[in-house]
Amino acid sequence: MAVNYHLSVGRRKTSTARVFLYEGSGNVTINGKNGIDFFKKEAFLKEAIDPLNVIDMKSKFDVVINVKGGGVTGQVGAIRLGISRAILKYDASLRDGLKKERMLTRDSRMVERKKSGQPKARKRFQFSKR
Repeated sequence: MAVNYHLSVGRRKTSTARVFLYEGSGNVTINGKNGIDFFKKEAFLKEAIDPLNVIDMKSKFDVVINVKGGGVTGQVGAIRLGISRAILKYDASLRDGLKKERMLTRDSRMVERKKSGQPKARKRFQFSKR
C-alpha cells in the first residue's frame, strides 16, 4: 500500500504539532478548523506555513495539523518545524533551501524552573543585612 501523506512532529516550548502533508490544493486545517479561524490572525498562519512559501509549493500541498500545549507563538513554531520536516520526507533535495532559511532548527529554549528559596526562577527575595 502506497503512503499518500507524510507525517512529522514539530515541538517548540511546551507545544507539540503533528503535521500530515498531503498532495492537494493548498488547504490548511488545524485541529479540525480552517487555519485562519484557528489563529484568528493572518500573520500567525503566514509564519506557520512559511516553509511552504520558501520552496514555492504552497498550492501543491494540503496540510492537516494536530497541535496541543503551550501558547500561540509556541504552537506557530511547532507547526513551522513540523511542516519543514514533512517537506524533507517528501523530497530530501529541498533541504538546502529550508536550511538556509533556518527552518530545520529546533529552538531548544524552555522556561527555566523555579528554585526553592526564591520567589521565581531568578528573582531573589529582598536582602537586608540587619
